[in-house]
Amino acid sequence: MNAEAIGWSNGEWNSADALGIPLTDRGLQLADGLFETILVQDGQIRLLNEHLQRWQRSAAWLGMAAPPGAEVLKELISEAINRTKLNREGSAGALRLNWSRGSSSGRGIGLPSDDPDPTRHRFWLTLQPHQPGFEPITAWVSVLEQRNPNSVLSRCKTLAYGQSIQARREAQEQGADVGLLCNTSNDLCCADSANLLVHRQGEWITPPLSSGCLPGVMRAKAVEQGMVREASLGEELNAHDNVLLINSLSCRSLKAVNGMVLNPWSEPERLWQQLISG
Repeated sequence: MNAEAIGWSNGEWNSADALGIPLTDRGLQLADGLFETILVQDGQIRLLNEHLQRWQRSAAWLGMAAPPGAEVLKELISEAINRTKLNREGSAGALRLNWSRGSSSGRGIGLPSDDPDPTRHRFWLTLQPHQPGFEPITAWVSVLEQRNPNSVLSRCKTLAYGQSIQARREAQEQGADVGLLCNTSNDLCCADSANLLVHRQGEWITPPLSSGCLPGVMRAKAVEQGMVREASLGEELNAHDNVLLINSLSCRSLKAVNGMVLNPWSEPERLWQQLISG
């Protein structure tokens, strides 16, 4: 098999486009599930344990059964890497692990009486070639969508990405690349698919988890290493800020927000590599 997107589901390997899940799956019908996106680089899985810790923690918060652990996943991921030929030097890919509450016997949002039942839950994965991105981009602060810091969903990487999609759509309609989101207190907290790192007055800061931002793996590494301090960004960025949008697959500097020109940070890749290798 060449380096195309592949998937595994219910014991079967195939092209990701050829596999499927039952139409009754709650992940498909209700976005009742979780996922993790993990970098595969030079045949190595980057920060797997950190991603699985968040996955397990999120499942517990949402009252789901525990998803598969490292002992189960490593063999499957290794097979996926070999099948896509992403085990070569210089190769990179995006691995996605998915965990849903599985199928319900009837319609509606009601949970089975024996929930969480791990035998009902459903796991599948995909892996596709993907090179990390570091090019500067532009952003637009959404006026239509806000993060809710009081919702448990803000702490989990769920299948429900409608809010992020709408923020991205709004940004693209304004001629920008990505959307930024404020919380219900109107404080900036994150991008539509990345955390914010802001270099302001000589130090890096990032919104606290209490802001409603997703607890990103790369964000956590930056805080743990003492590279970044948690602090409120307020309602808007200023022209002297250097802003990075960071996740496990990219670290992009903002060159403009809402039309205001910013000075892009000169070495986003260096900062990202330091964290991804840590």
